[in-house]
Amino acid sequence: MIYGNRIRLRAIERKDLPLFVTWLNDPEIIKGLLFYRPLAIEDEEAWFENMLKSPLDERPFMIEVHTEEDAWTSIGDLGLSKIDWRVRSAELGIFIGEKSYWNQGYGSEAVHLLLKYGFRTLNLNRIFLRVYADNLRAIRSYEKVGFVNEGILRQAHFDDGKYIDARIMSVLNSEYA
Repeated sequence: MIYGNRIRLRAIERKDLPLFVTWLNDPEIIKGLLFYRPLAIEDEEAWFENMLKSPLDERPFMIEVHTEEDAWTSIGDLGLSKIDWRVRSAELGIFIGEKSYWNQGYGSEAVHLLLKYGFRTLNLNRIFLRVYADNLRAIRSYEKVGFVNEGILRQAHFDDGKYIDARIMSVLNSEYA
């Protein structure tokens, strides 16, 4: 487990799949994600089996919050993918599925923990992400932990009848230090 001040990151387990189905079938939650179709539990089970075949360093983490009752509550996931070991670069992805935990800094803390893991444990040099230009809450969160704008992929996403630009943002190990 990877521990922060208020959260921890842990491996995703099969018992988590119903929670993901609930989250990923909520239109408000998937607004900033690539998902656009309803998911069934069988879809998540297939995803889970494929995830177990992926390299260990590219498996996502469950984000859990430590509650006042001294328990851990799952609120979302994040991880690194598309790791290029020659260039030492990876793409970050995250979502907070429990809306009651939005706008409280948990996403920023989780990203900070993953950056620390990526730079200090995996020895990566660059971690980047894609964020839709209309997702201002996420952009502010990424900037807060050190991401900078690299460029724009024009009209790279289609949602609700319109094309949306995607921003590429990154942070380098030297900047994070």
